[in-house]
Amino acid sequence: MSRRSYYYRPKARQPVVDEVKAEKVKSVIERFPTYGYRRIAFMLGWNRKVEQRICRLKGWQVRKRPKGHRPRVSALPSIAQEPDRRWATDLARIWCGRDRWCHIALVIDCASRELLGWRLAVQGNACTAEAALEEALIHRFGHLGRVSGPLLLRSDNGLVFTSGRYTTTVRAYGQGLWTDPGVHHAVQPGTEWHDRAVHLHYEGRMCMASSL
Repeated sequence: MSRRSYYYRPKARQPVVDEVKAEKVKSVIERFPTYGYRRIAFMLGWNRKVEQRICRLKGWQVRKRPKGHRPRVSALPSIAQEPDRRWATDLARIWCGRDRWCHIALVIDCASRELLGWRLAVQGNACTAEAALEEALIHRFGHLGRVSGPLLLRSDNGLVFTSGRYTTTVRAYGQGLWTDPGVHHAVQPGTEWHDRAVHLHYEGRMCMASSL
């Protein structure tokens, strides 16, 4: 057999830790538990790679948090069997020309997809969301007051819908509040559909006004 047919196959070697150095590193870690490997290596007067290798083999390094995008929280679709059992609300921004950007709050019925109430305002705060909710209650029940039947209001976990003022108002009218942590428009396809429809409607009117 010719020598060309022989190839070098590296053999895996078990890493060996110098226990004397490991004890010195351990004593510094116990004395200063918040120090990283660079500061520990500086205190010992070593190369940081030596100290980092000892910590890695001994399992003394802090677990690094993974970077990048993380999966969103999964949520069930908003499905209602009959009207007035589950409503959905959301906020959207609309370009209003001279008034620049404005906010619109929408409230729909998850069963019939009917738009029950809306409010257009310059600021998208809790007052705007409350006004849309009160308009939906008047449109559906004819007056403001506590709802007799079980009615659930679904929203995202934004600052407006999780504020103390808005949650207090919702509970005062006898509604249950359901917020989806980490999930936004994906769980409210009906509300998002109304948002897009309103956007297209106002954009079309602005384009016609600009052409005139």
